[in-house]
Amino acid sequence: MPYFFLMAAVALRFIPHMPNFAPIAALALFAGVYFNKKYALILPIAAMLVSDYFIGFYNPWLMAAVYGSFLMVGLIGLWLKNHKTFANVLGGSMFGSIIFFVVTNFTMWAIQPMMATPMYQTSWQGLITCFNMALPFFRGTIAGDLFYAGLMFGLMEVVLYIVNKFPAKKESHVANIN
Repeated sequence: MPYFFLMAAVALRFIPHMPNFAPIAALALFAGVYFNKKYALILPIAAMLVSDYFIGFYNPWLMAAVYGSFLMVGLIGLWLKNHKTFANVLGGSMFGSIIFFVVTNFTMWAIQPMMATPMYQTSWQGLITCFNMALPFFRGTIAGDLFYAGLMFGLMEVVLYIVNKFPAKKESHVANIN
């Protein structure tokens, strides 16, 4: 099942969508809850590496911030494994969005001196400007994280409910001789 989620996450990055409306953070959260620790940390990174191979790699410092923020969301998912409630999943998803926003935009501001054409001053005003300019993208991050987390967690809980409510009947492979 993890490979299905990996391929789905990669495919969804190629479908036209609003900026930052992507399933990767939701996948990290979901994998932390329903898969083992290894998958919680590897799946989002693998999905990003595969899709970035085709979409294009970018500044290595910014990539490290993006990938690192998804690892942090995976750690939130591992915590959620033993604390799974609707409120905690919602809060974990929102916290993951905030982590991604803060880490990636702080990094974007911090790498300005290395850029050929800096977009922001390396000052407090530049940092504030960077975060303000990123707010429209934050909407997409929140919307995507909540949508995909809702979809993944919702479908999984429905499947688990059905499986537990209507367990498969064991068939006897021994002929009934009467």
